[in-house]
Formats: sequence, structure tokens, C-alpha cells
Amino acid sequence: MINYYRVVENKLTTVESPMEDCWISLVNPTEAEVAAAGERYGIDMDAMKSALDTDERSRIETDDNYTMILVNIPTIETHNDKELYDTIPLSIFLVKKAVITVCLEETPILKGFVTGAVRSFDPAMKSRFVLQILYRSASLFLQYLRIIDRQSDQVENKLHKSTQNRELIELLKLEKSLVYFTTALRSNEVVLEKLFKNDSVKKYPEDEDLLEDVIVENKQAIEMANIYSGILSGMMDAFASVISNNLNIVMKVLAIVTIVMSIPTMIFSAYGMNVATRGMPFAESVYGFWIIVGIAVLLSVITSLIFVKFKMFK
Repeated sequence: MINYYRVVENKLTTVESPMEDCWISLVNPTEAEVAAAGERYGIDMDAMKSALDTDERSRIETDDNYTMILVNIPTIETHNDKELYDTIPLSIFLVKKAVITVCLEETPILKGFVTGAVRSFDPAMKSRFVLQILYRSASLFLQYLRIIDRQSDQVENKLHKSTQNRELIELLKLEKSLVYFTTALRSNEVVLEKLFKNDSVKKYPEDEDLLEDVIVENKQAIEMANIYSGILSGMMDAFASVISNNLNIVMKVLAIVTIVMSIPTMIFSAYGMNVATRGMPFAESVYGFWIIVGIAVLLSVITSLIFVKFKMFK
């Protein structure tokens, strides 16, 4: 899908065809759309398709006709009704009369520009547009990192009484997302440092504050990702031991129950043998059956109390 936008009277407007100072947005584009945009602005086809490869690394490429800034942005995937966090490439092409963005899927980062959530936005100010995209990307990283932190707290509460691996697998997926985030943020940081050393990108003095904000947000996201990743890694090791210990407790309780239940089983087995009743205690008594049952229950209770006294059920 391809859309064309242009700011008219301080308002972003959709236009039918590309024109000067417009923003061309390609979201999950077809081969024909990629080829048409690349041919129109003299962009190499391999560069145009870079953002369509999920494993593409962040970088800056400069050519006579364009400057490509490729960064990795956060995204959410749904698998078995579970939200998984990953990163996808987003490429920004600065050409002579337009700004082109290429992405595999619709993202809240670019959607904010279309819906008017971003103020003072104009594709004509290319360096500011790039910084605004990077700022929203870093902010979205921070937002998803906070969600991951809350999800890890919820899983932690479940793990206290868990004897299964389901919760550990959830933590593993969260840690995997944090690894993706950390890698993407560090790559983006390198791109950010190189961006304004590139002479092909026009610089505006009023963008200095925005550049500083982008750097601060990106560094904060990196620090949060590192902290959460360390916490999750330690938590997984600790709770792997907790799960093993919980399982041992269950097995201990089952063993105690088996011991307690074996006492009446042994007594009843002795009385159930096919032998003469003469010489068997209480065999001639009218209340012999209930006496034997009472003795078995009493011995079981005494044994249970002994285990309770030594706190064997905990």
C-alpha cells in the first residue's frame, strides 16, 4: 500500500500523486509499488527492498540521488493469543523533493503523523521529520518495555506456586524480546550518532533540542532494556530452582501420605489372611472389626502428628 501526504495550511493532507515536499509512505508494498517509487526518484532497488527484510541491520547509506536511514522499530506479534515483542526495519529515504518511508507493516510510529498526534510536522523539514520518527520509535520502545516489566511481574506471581514450565517459557519469550530490543536500540544509537555527521542531511539550529531528546530517550530505553533483561535472567534461574523445590515438596507430601496409609493397609492385610481366627487379637469379639479399624486409624493419626511435629508437610 502506498500513500502520499503533504502539509497544506499546517495540516497533513492526503494527495493523489507525489509532489514537492511530500511524504510517500509505503506499508507492506507490492513489487510494482517499490519499483515505481525507486524508478521515479532514482533509488537502487536493493536499497528500496532493505526494509522488507526482517533481518536487515540499522545503517545509513548515501548516494547521489538519496540518503537512506534504516532503523529497527518495535512491533507486537500475536501467537496463540499471546503478545510477542519483536523489531522490524523501517527505512527513510531523503530524496530531492520528498521523504519516502518503507515498512513491512503499519506501525504506531508513522500512524501518529497521519492522525495528527505529532505537532509541528512538515515533510519539507526533512531532518526534523527523521528526528521525530526516531523520537517516537524510542518512546514506543520505552512503552513496550514498561509493558514487558508488568507482564514479568504477573508471571513472577504465578511462579511462586508453580510446578510446571509454562511460566518459565513465558519469561523466556519476554527475555527474547528484550534481547531484540537491546540489539535494535544499540544499532539505532550508532545510526543516530552518524546521522548528523552526514553532510547530505540538512541541519536546522532549532532541531538541537529535539536531537538531544532523541538521544536521551534512546539511551534511557537501552538502560531499561538492559536492567529488565538482567532481572529476567536472574529471575529465570531463581524460579527454575523454585519450581524444582515445589515439585520436591509435592513428592515429599505424597511419600508421607503413602507412609500414613500403609499402616492400616498392613493391619488389614494381616487380618485378611486365610488363617484360623484362634490366636488373632479381637477375632472372637463382636466388636472386633471396629476395634481393628479404630487401632488402624489411631496409629495413622499418631504417625501424622509425628510428621506434623517435625514440620514434614511444609
